[in-house]
Amino acid sequence: MKSAHLNYNPLFPSVGDLKKRAKKRIPKFAFDYLEGGCNDEINLGKNEKDFHQITLMPQYLKKYIGVDTSIKLFDHVYDAPFGVSPIGLQGLMWPNAPEILAKAAVAHNIPFILSTVSTSSIEHIADVTDGRFWFQLYHPAKSAMCDDILDRLEAVNCPVLVVLVDVPSFGFRYREIKVGLSMPPKMNINNIFQAALRPGWSFETLRNGIPEFATLKKYMDKKLDMSQLGQFMNNSFDKRVDADRIAAIRDRWKGKLVLKGIVSSHDIEKAIALGADGVIVSNHGGRQIDACESSIRSLINLSENYSEKMTMMLDGGIRSGPDVARALACGAKFTFMGRPFMYGVSALGKSGGIHTISMFKAQFKQAMEQLCCATPNELPGTLISTKS
Repeated sequence: MKSAHLNYNPLFPSVGDLKKRAKKRIPKFAFDYLEGGCNDEINLGKNEKDFHQITLMPQYLKKYIGVDTSIKLFDHVYDAPFGVSPIGLQGLMWPNAPEILAKAAVAHNIPFILSTVSTSSIEHIADVTDGRFWFQLYHPAKSAMCDDILDRLEAVNCPVLVVLVDVPSFGFRYREIKVGLSMPPKMNINNIFQAALRPGWSFETLRNGIPEFATLKKYMDKKLDMSQLGQFMNNSFDKRVDADRIAAIRDRWKGKLVLKGIVSSHDIEKAIALGADGVIVSNHGGRQIDACESSIRSLINLSENYSEKMTMMLDGGIRSGPDVARALACGAKFTFMGRPFMYGVSALGKSGGIHTISMFKAQFKQAMEQLCCATPNELPGTLISTKS
């Protein structure tokens, strides 16, 4: 595929601009689902704020040899060290959001991760990406369903399986409770009113149909009432993923295996012993527990002992190109972002994916130029401090 152009809409040069635009374009219940964290959202705030404590140092008198932002990860050279995180119910925020982002990711040669509970199917995303996508697995309660999902992934040559390990229980999210958000969203009077205030979103949603869990549709009883979808999810998926379950998947899966949600030395030691190819350090975007540390703080604590033993990636709190540089300076091999890309699609529709990736590429390249780093691998040498 042809390389995407690096220009982007000058009216929206930052994630903050996209977020403001997205809030005006989609209903409040959809924005709250995307934006919210658990409990008092303390960890949600720390994910971003802790990046501000990381300072880097340029070396201006180095000989300039140009900047190459590409990086090799799992036998593939990507154009930049960031990718699109998995997000559930993406079609709730904007119709066809998974397809929009997947196409943009392939055009820009960065990874896109499809969630088990996304609104596009494995087969559809495989078709629009020529198989160049990763898949995040919520662990099924029944081995037959797990095996079938893995068979479907193997059939389309999906190269990387990401197993989610940080949802032993559902997060207690006040925003979703207040607006009555459920699976599927209940169209009560309040939500209908919110949708009416966003005619562009409402028109696109009506034109494309109510979002559904496309990958899981195969496993649902055809007589299933949509009001029973939450019960189906509770009955069909194990919330807790232990070492034995990971071992069974490792034996079954021949591609690259990544564990997402790793934040402790105990778990990264287990990941190494189980033969995982990589881990994504993440606190689920601050959506699961308020009492823990930020994703970047977990990465900093783990990197000293494990950066040479395991491919460590980071998800959570990144809002700019300099944040990507900070994460790599602290020991991440690669980074992923969820909300920023959904802000982009919610704000700009079909052009939102290309715009947001282009924006991050430009910001990251400028940060590398300013730090006088020729490649991302030089960024750890610029780290001064991780404390305010």
